[in-house]
Amino acid sequence: MMATLSSSSSSHGFLRLHHHPPLRLLAAATTYSTLPARLRLAAPTPRRPPSSISSSPDPPPDIAHDDDGEQDGHKEDRDDRYGFQIQVRKLPKRNRRLVRARVSVHAPLEAVWATLTDYEGLADFIPGLSECRLLDQGPSFARLYQVGEQDLALGFKFNAKGTIDCYEGEMQLLPPGARRREITFKMIDGDFKVFEGKWSVEEEVDGGEISDDQEFQTTLSYLVELEPKLWVPVRLLEGRICNEIKTNLVSIREEAQRIQRL
Repeated sequence: MMATLSSSSSSHGFLRLHHHPPLRLLAAATTYSTLPARLRLAAPTPRRPPSSISSSPDPPPDIAHDDDGEQDGHKEDRDDRYGFQIQVRKLPKRNRRLVRARVSVHAPLEAVWATLTDYEGLADFIPGLSECRLLDQGPSFARLYQVGEQDLALGFKFNAKGTIDCYEGEMQLLPPGARRREITFKMIDGDFKVFEGKWSVEEEVDGGEISDDQEFQTTLSYLVELEPKLWVPVRLLEGRICNEIKTNLVSIREEAQRIQRL
């Protein structure tokens, strides 16, 4: 769930494109799921983030080189209906991108956090995520197995199976009226050479006090650094990746707001 970028892998890690008759597109879904590939489950379960994943508000070291001075390959888009923004930056390393996105949520931090951490319920409201199974869980840790797919043009199908390790950070108290909590994630094995980042939920409350009729100003942010295997040019996936990230953030926003109305 944390990293829903879709690409399909066989037992040898090669991309599978399944061809179907073009007429199938009349009923095809347009969602796209981005998922890391299958983990060898015999591997030991880590109980704390690896050194490259930090629970601090700053990006993990491997993805902290998003220098504001960098000009090349910088793309931005927004959708004011949802308070959605996305930025894609081409990094110096070949075939690597840094994606930052965020969406406004009219719900408190707790509702957004409950939505993000309902791991086995994610497939119920995120399009393109056909399965999300909790393989292991410990204090502030979850290992997820996910399956997602998307129909492409000309009757081809792009699908993926994968495992993600997620690390839940503690609540951070910010300047008066603000709180933040984060989940860092990392792909263990799959079709991406690099796929890691974090989800961040930040809430601001006017006046610094919470009341029953309080209007919450919550922002859900997503940061991921990704690099496909050399045989998958990232420029061919970039547009679909951005569309799927938007779909995921808006879906989480809508589910959190639904929970808040209950």
